[in-house]
Amino acid sequence: MLRLPFRRSGLLIAAFLLFAAVSGQVMAAGGEIPLPTEDLTIATEKGPQQFTVEVAATDEQKAKGLMFRERMALNQGMLFLFQAAGERYFWMKNTPLSLDIIFIDDRGSIISIAEGTTPYSETVIPSQGAAKYVLELLAGTSRRLGIKPGDQVQSSSIK
Repeated sequence: MLRLPFRRSGLLIAAFLLFAAVSGQVMAAGGEIPLPTEDLTIATEKGPQQFTVEVAATDEQKAKGLMFRERMALNQGMLFLFQAAGERYFWMKNTPLSLDIIFIDDRGSIISIAEGTTPYSETVIPSQGAAKYVLELLAGTSRRLGIKPGDQVQSSSIK
């Protein structure tokens, strides 16, 4: 192993941290780069419901989704972005959390909700309409907050 003098190695660490801060991508403990997050609001009859969501935009991010996640806060979720609206099919393989899967059209309107999905299930869950966005929240969130089809969803990614 090559040993660098303390000053030089300290400089390398400082340069890495500066790069990470500028790029906004610091690796998580498991060696993964965390997903970007954004605020998301659902306009319901009970009033606006606010969440902080991770954004899955690449094919790799969408394929992994919330797999292997064992916990998530009540006000958190994951938003999946697709290039165009279309029929979407999700499943719960390798997902220990029960989720509400909310399918959203290209105008930000909820078209359907699969409530309380079964952890680890390989049963396919269809969107039942053309969805451009899919939001995953903890199971029971839709019922608890009165989220239903027709409600409007807003975030910086939903245009």
